[in-house]
Amino acid sequence: MIKIRHALLAALLPALLAGCGSAEGSARPGETEVKVLRYQGSVGAVTFPELAEELGYLGDIKLKWVGNTTSGPQDIQSAATGQTDFGGAFDGAIVKLKAAKAPIKAVIGYYGSDKDTFSGYYVAENSPIRTARDLIGKKIGVNTLGAHHEAVIKEYLKREGLTPEEIKQVQLVVIPPVNTEQAVRQGQLDVGTLGGVLKDKALERGGLRPLFTDVGLLGPFTAGAVVLREDFIAENPTTTKTFVAAFAKAIEWAQTHSREEVVAKFEQIIAKRGRNESSDTVRFWKSTGIAGKGGVIAAQEFKTWIDWLEREGEIKPGQVKVADLYTNTFNPYAGGSTS
Repeated sequence: MIKIRHALLAALLPALLAGCGSAEGSARPGETEVKVLRYQGSVGAVTFPELAEELGYLGDIKLKWVGNTTSGPQDIQSAATGQTDFGGAFDGAIVKLKAAKAPIKAVIGYYGSDKDTFSGYYVAENSPIRTARDLIGKKIGVNTLGAHHEAVIKEYLKREGLTPEEIKQVQLVVIPPVNTEQAVRQGQLDVGTLGGVLKDKALERGGLRPLFTDVGLLGPFTAGAVVLREDFIAENPTTTKTFVAAFAKAIEWAQTHSREEVVAKFEQIIAKRGRNESSDTVRFWKSTGIAGKGGVIAAQEFKTWIDWLEREGEIKPGQVKVADLYTNTFNPYAGGSTS
């Protein structure tokens, strides 16, 4: 059985060893604020800052793509250590990094689950697994440990009445998302986590049924946020305000325009940026999945995962306070609230 305790901490140790001082992209006192923001993207996908740039919301701020991220925890670690200027991850991963004393602040929500866009936990149609208790001793495929999918599974098992000892008997297996469907169909996994286009294509082929979904468990919710370093915010207040406002406007644009308009804009962006990638995936885009207008962050979005991490023993009770994790100050849809 894969040991999951401290999995995320191991991923974040390089950040602690590297230190969290001022990064290359930060302005120094008395200098002009940073106007070029380094970031990581995703193959065949469009981020909201990229959409904001295309829509003309960023003003004199430019984006500098430095490569593609491998995971949310890796993306926010890169931001914390100054390799990039912003990064996004599952809220629970942000809590964990903050517990490790990284000077970061979440400034906007950027992905989540709703009735159109969600992650499901699927079994073969003829599987005997019908309830959470049936998962004891079984294997569930996830894309990474210590992040969104593991957290939702643990929350599901707890709510369904399994004891901590019983939950430990449910084995989480890390598997690339593109291989999950096949592993479930071949019986290598008892349950597979599927979302986005991979879920849609798998369900079109038939033979799978959902055991549960994250939106069914938690209702519509924003699951992840984008962080900036606290020193970056302090040294670049105008840039921060412009960037977050543009980000928020891009989310609101996607929330209020038709699916066809959003997909067409995403395809246009991918074609223009010339990264030798396909735009096939964005054609399956359905919604932002973000609960708050323009990515406004709600306290409960972090509290849920603080409670989970405390329960798992990953952080100590009271070690991380919700108010220290995020700010809505720069989001124009939040009315300037700070928490």
